[in-house]
Amino acid sequence: MNGTNVSNTILERLAGELSALTPEARKAATYVLENPRDVGVSTVREIAEAAKVKPNTVVRMARQVGFEGYEDFRAPFREAIRRGAADFPDRARWLQSIRKSGDMGGLYADMVRDVLANVEDTFAAISTEDLKAAAEAIWAARRVFVLGVGVNHSVARNFAYLASTGMTEFHAIPRPGSTPVDDLAWADGRDILIAVTCKPYRSEVVEAVNIAREQGLSIVALSDSPASPILRAADHGFVVSVETPQFFPSTVSIIALLETLLSFVIAVASDEIVERVETFHNRRHQLGLYHREDK
Repeated sequence: MNGTNVSNTILERLAGELSALTPEARKAATYVLENPRDVGVSTVREIAEAAKVKPNTVVRMARQVGFEGYEDFRAPFREAIRRGAADFPDRARWLQSIRKSGDMGGLYADMVRDVLANVEDTFAAISTEDLKAAAEAIWAARRVFVLGVGVNHSVARNFAYLASTGMTEFHAIPRPGSTPVDDLAWADGRDILIAVTCKPYRSEVVEAVNIAREQGLSIVALSDSPASPILRAADHGFVVSVETPQFFPSTVSIIALLETLLSFVIAVASDEIVERVETFHNRRHQLGLYHREDK
């Protein structure tokens, strides 16, 4: 059972016990029921102050519903936030509460665990056949547009940059001063759009995918849920795991999947791509772009 389900169960139990609580404990319970998100990011003193009761009253309330104390009571609410069942500000407050409690080792362990798990979960759900099909569509396209906004804009630009060492028509969008739909204005069925967005889904990415679909482009989509609006519209859809204690979705598995997809594109490409990559890097050496130690 995940943190969200457990915290909801606690709230239901608390509501059922409300009439049996002392008047002061009932005040604390009422505050928790009306402000459940505060529990995961607040100390016992902060909850007590907000509910206008004493800290030991909050502890008694927690014991009334089967917990040894407030920290045990709070744990499922913290887990629900860590697993994404909260808005970005709540997750940021939760991170601050970890720093104040001195539990940075726990945060470090959570980050490492989620980074590794995200990559494993993402690749476990993707077949080589699906990656190969997407790679062949990318290589066959006249032009490739890579769309990401916010934190995923740099991811899209990095992917397009790496691809440009061997391919000439890779474009990261939106371009500076432009919008995704404007950048796709003259694209058609000979082109392909690679789009990335995770919850909360960016409206400009969803809109661009829908317009690209209308214009006949093939769509490769990366998102964090099979129910994502861009995956529903995709010819080649990939679900990525983005769990993290952070207050924004992790991009580790997205970057790893795009790097793998690019390796597949190179693998299915014609022999000319090897010459292009070699020419590209020879040019860089000739222009002195790589540092060399004087002998």
